Amino acid sequence: MPKKRVQVVLNEDIRKLGNNGDLVEVAPGYARNYLIPQHKAVFATPGVLKQVERRRQAEQRRLEAQRQEAIAFKDSLETIHRFRIERQVGEGEAIFGTVTNQDVAEAIQEQTGREVDRRGISLPDEINKIGFYKAHVKLHSDITAEIEIQVAPS
Repeated sequence: MPKKRVQVVLNEDIRKLGNNGDLVEVAPGYARNYLIPQHKAVFATPGVLKQVERRRQAEQRRLEAQRQEAIAFKDSLETIHRFRIERQVGEGEAIFGTVTNQDVAEAIQEQTGREVDRRGISLPDEINKIGFYKAHVKLHSDITAEIEIQVAPS
């Protein structure tokens, strides 16, 4: 004889079960004695399912808007193309210190007025002389802009 299951919609992420808004099948006792009293889930009714679908669509629209904004910002970064960072220079065009992700993020913010997460910036391994270097700026999960960094004497 097959075991009975009930469908519930989760109100929060539950490890090994599902994420907020997911429709899952669980044992009736688990739903009745734990999930529902703890407000971790609600029984799946047609009204609740419509509400979940509306939420999911709104989230997709929000994510698509973020993606479009990232594409527009990528275009503006690649239009500017070159960002200048000044450093003190010693013998043989060697710079004192190094150029960090934070320096690049500050240069981008200075020219565009928009903040960029420094953890999403990848620089060449060693920037220890003045010159031009390529850097990649991750703006979204699948959108990366390539910019040029000019390290110049101050």
